[in-house]
Amino acid sequence: QNYLDNFWPDLKAAHELFDSILQARQERESESQENNGKEYPEHLPVEILEAGIKSGRYIQGTLNVNKHRAQLEAFVRLEGFGSKETG
Repeated sequence: QNYLDNFWPDLKAAHELFDSILQARQERESESQENNGKEYPEHLPVEILEAGIKSGRYIQGTLNVNKHRAQLEAFVRLEGFGSKETG
């Protein structure tokens, strides 16, 4: 803001762009505070997931996605299994 005010006071487009970026940043920060700092809302509470994993209803693993073909190739490596066993 200071740079624009001091060196480019007549450049209206730059000031509008700066204001737009500042507003978007403030909106994102307020949304983050509403979600307790989480970018995405949880689908299920942690307690339900932990109980489901213990009971065998859910499985826990690591999602691996092909960065070049992300929409077509992905697999889940199950925890506790050897590196060759995937689901």
